[in-house]
Amino acid sequence: MTGAGSWGELFSRRYRGAATVLAGGVAIYATNEFITMSLLPTATGEIGGARLYAWVTTVYLVASVIGATTVGPVLTRFGPRLSYFGALLSFAAGSAVCALAPSMPVLLAGRAVQGLAGGVLAGLGYAVISAVLPERLWTRAAATVSAMGGVGTLLGPVSGGLFAQFGSWRGGFALLLILAVVVAGLVPLALPAGRGHSGAALGIPVWSLTLLGLAALIVSLAAVPADPAATAALLALAAGLVVAFLAVDRRAGAQREGAARVLPRAVFRPGPLKWIYLTLGLLMAATMVDMYVPLFGQRLAGLSPVIAGFLGAALSVGWTVGEVRSASIGRRSVAARVVTLAPVVMAAGLGLAALAQQEGAGPPAVALWALALVVTGAGIGSAWPHLSVWAMGSATQERAGEPGEQAIASAAVNTVQLICGAFGAGLAGVVVNLRDSPDVTAARSMFALFAGLVLVGVVASRRACRQPEK
Repeated sequence: MTGAGSWGELFSRRYRGAATVLAGGVAIYATNEFITMSLLPTATGEIGGARLYAWVTTVYLVASVIGATTVGPVLTRFGPRLSYFGALLSFAAGSAVCALAPSMPVLLAGRAVQGLAGGVLAGLGYAVISAVLPERLWTRAAATVSAMGGVGTLLGPVSGGLFAQFGSWRGGFALLLILAVVVAGLVPLALPAGRGHSGAALGIPVWSLTLLGLAALIVSLAAVPADPAATAALLALAAGLVVAFLAVDRRAGAQREGAARVLPRAVFRPGPLKWIYLTLGLLMAATMVDMYVPLFGQRLAGLSPVIAGFLGAALSVGWTVGEVRSASIGRRSVAARVVTLAPVVMAAGLGLAALAQQEGAGPPAVALWALALVVTGAGIGSAWPHLSVWAMGSATQERAGEPGEQAIASAAVNTVQLICGAFGAGLAGVVVNLRDSPDVTAARSMFALFAGLVLVGVVASRRACRQPEK
């Protein structure tokens, strides 16, 4: 590093265009995810297809995982400018299909296009950082990009609720189309045209992509069966597909340089990179408790849908605040302590949330619940920018000059985030569905289980802080 970067430098005239495009792409992706939840009840009331309700999310999730696995090859083949331009215009096209959909199958087709493009956008948000910005700005840029997820968590439900309130669900998708086109217009001015990473262009990892996509699909379905044995079998099958994916990806990396793969070679060698990704994945999986917060807020505390939605945003608020503050840490020794403690902080927040679950909860209990979610978010937020930057740099530090390794390592941050989020969501659904209805016991069990799960991340986070040998 040539010096400590600053927020002022990141948003200076030289870099503000790139920072805006990187953040804008992720903000669009995150807003789309949450705005659809608010629009869907109104949409199904008009075009029907209520039996396919859950698939609107499932199709989008699976397509996002598939799209995320192509980020490395797309970036090395086309460079930052064309990659972003193509992803944004594809997202706009998918939004147009959703806005004009006359039936649920057409809406699902639009969601699939949105998911493919959105997965690429979210992955590019990290991968392009190391291509267009100096290393001294990587931590702050990663924090900015990741914080856009919190922005989407707030903007999505509010804007979607407003469109649904006035019976104009198509207007929500039209808004996403407009935002994508506006950000696409900035791309030629903000990003370079050439390749952002050295080396030959990589191919598309078809087998890895197929295995990850199937795993995400099966996890999404795991919470549906009422039979616990069937649920366990589906989760086991999904875990087996992930193991098969790791084996296929490792074999591809061992065959030849430039082989199509999702993970960098350094993951399968001695060093901290595997632990960095594992820590990211465990922390991300634990945040999936948030998807049930609005439901439990309404069931246990009698909150209105709007207030319950804002309660669900408390975790994202903590994530964003923790991330912005932590990104200013320049000394690696201090950052290492923060990363090591992150799982403990998250476990404390989730444990406090479990204690706050009460039938007929009043304002004090709800306030305690909100505080617990903020603490949980602050835990992952404080660790995320450092872990993502270490992932970007570890592959090239261990073996500089390998074709596309930095692009692959950077894009894999988002792939790990998506797939572990899918597993976390499936596990949360399994726990909740063990009860006949989402009651206080289900809520306490869910929060307590994830508090225990995230504590396992202490071992991984300590190993993730080790510096790779030069």
